[in-house]
Amino acid sequence: MAKVIHAMFRVIDEDRSRDFYARAFGLEAADRYEFDGFTLVYLRNREADFEVELTINHGRTEPYDLGDGYGHIAVAVNDLEAEHRRFTEAGLNPNPIKEFMREGALMARFFFVQDPDGYKVEVLQRHGRYR
Repeated sequence: MAKVIHAMFRVIDEDRSRDFYARAFGLEAADRYEFDGFTLVYLRNREADFEVELTINHGRTEPYDLGDGYGHIAVAVNDLEAEHRRFTEAGLNPNPIKEFMREGALMARFFFVQDPDGYKVEVLQRHGRYR
């Protein structure tokens, strides 16, 4: 059976991106590999094996065009309100908390935040299928 192991994002500024993911999600560098022309940085935390792979193309200064195909990655948290407050206090500019109802029942409570390169991350309250 296949196991999802990482999501890759092309970023302009490694330090800025590492700072965002550390402050927002507690992700720290697990590995860093430098190659001719690019560097790969794998970020993770102790709670999960899933990683965010940052790809830094050397010499790139222009922001990437995210196009209209990228949606988001999602993380689940125990206390959505506390996380929203923490993001706000850390200056990470989260969007307001929203509720998603289906057939009169709560399906999801969440907010979105964007990383420094514009990638969207959905932060969901652990509930129902979002564990």
